[in-house]
Amino acid sequence: MVHSKKCFKCDAIRPLEDFYKHPMMPDGHVNKCKECNKKDVTDNRNKNIDQYRAYDRERAKNPERQKTSREISAAWRKADVRRMHCHRKVAYAILKGTLIRQPCIRCNAEKSLAHHEDYDKPLDVMWLCQPCHKQRHKEIATLLKTF
Repeated sequence: MVHSKKCFKCDAIRPLEDFYKHPMMPDGHVNKCKECNKKDVTDNRNKNIDQYRAYDRERAKNPERQKTSREISAAWRKADVRRMHCHRKVAYAILKGTLIRQPCIRCNAEKSLAHHEDYDKPLDVMWLCQPCHKQRHKEIATLLKTF
């Protein structure tokens, strides 16, 4: 029985677990390793980003997806009520003019979001664009895993 396979893309010999299963292949696995497969999918999405964003917007209109989105949002709000309190405080402060939206502190993008490092300080925010904001949350999650 075969326990490893060679990826046709990177030429690496890897265990079968590193290949996606596919019932039409002789050994039951795709000939491209998961790593190469993921890279190809990411490259293709980046190359055709406008097409994929349009597809994602249409897909989000699906009633099942909307229901799931509402459930996730409700669970997120219940998980820590301080978050919604902070978001409302920031929105009101921006509306009043006591808090001015700034460009992203990392990449200087104009469109930015208010990021809270501490929900006990509702108006102490750092301005980050969406990609930098996601990256910051990944950094925080990584820090929390190390403890």
